[in-house]
Amino acid sequence: MATMNMIQALNSAMDVMLTKNPDVLIFGEDVGYFGGVFRATDGLQKKHGVTRCFDAPIGEAGIVATAIGMGAYGLKPVIEIQFADYIYPAYDQIVSAAARLRYRSAGDFTAPITLRSPYGGGIYGGQTHSQSPEALFTHVCGIKTVIPSNPYDAKGLLISAIEDEDPVMFFEPKRIYNGPFDGHHDKPVQPWSKHKASDVPDGYYTVPLGKAAITREGNDLTILAYGTMVHVALAAVEETGIDAEVVDLRTLVPVDIETIKASVEKTGRCVIVHEATRTSGYGAELTSLVQEHCFYHLEAPIERVAGWDTPYPHAFEWQYFPGPSRVATAMRRAMEG
Repeated sequence: MATMNMIQALNSAMDVMLTKNPDVLIFGEDVGYFGGVFRATDGLQKKHGVTRCFDAPIGEAGIVATAIGMGAYGLKPVIEIQFADYIYPAYDQIVSAAARLRYRSAGDFTAPITLRSPYGGGIYGGQTHSQSPEALFTHVCGIKTVIPSNPYDAKGLLISAIEDEDPVMFFEPKRIYNGPFDGHHDKPVQPWSKHKASDVPDGYYTVPLGKAAITREGNDLTILAYGTMVHVALAAVEETGIDAEVVDLRTLVPVDIETIKASVEKTGRCVIVHEATRTSGYGAELTSLVQEHCFYHLEAPIERVAGWDTPYPHAFEWQYFPGPSRVATAMRRAMEG
């Protein structure tokens, strides 16, 4: 057991899998010699060699297309797109090839690739380094979408993603790479070393895909969140004093509807929080699921807290970012409804 931040946990996951499975290899933008723009692959090329961890040109479509071909021939590529904002050139390859290969070949071929990409705001990256495109991928049949909220889950989920026989989108909330962030940008940054989820086993373990976690138990209200927003939700609970249950989804597809259903049926109220833009965001799907499965248990309208329907602004970072005050306002509305 070691104390790790999220970057170190992800690095450990890839190191473990490179050692465990000779079919695993890593490539992408600056992941080899330099060790990744956020240092998530630091030291892996030196330890495992240039044929197991190497750099690719800045051509997202080509990176994904190459990985799909490798996967079809039995390899397990783990690729990195440096920022989720630049994943769009690869969208056709992900949707038309990777997601559909198993179906199109009647199971003769699969695309067992893991696509890692840092996503989200809170780092003053503006419109070009802050986007949250997860809903563009949850809409596509044939791929799984995973977003961890802490180092322990990050390592276990990444190992599960690498071992999966189908393509997995693995979005990493870059604002919490080095410590949990509760949305209070004007307060000192807290390191992961002070958080219990920084205790990460050195070796192999998995966190199952498709299983949510109850981060905080409560009776009055359910908050559904993932990634950085889990920590924002916990801060809002503390500041309002409302006895809310916080559900960390961890996997968006397949989503753990049973955990969601059990929580909302218990509390009768639901607040959904995500950083992505509101319209057609993943929160809309969650709202629909809660309405379908928990309608007769709801005591108030479902609340959504999300980013604005605008590009991520440079000048209004913390107005756009769904902080604890916005979540608290939604919680109070739900309690009054």
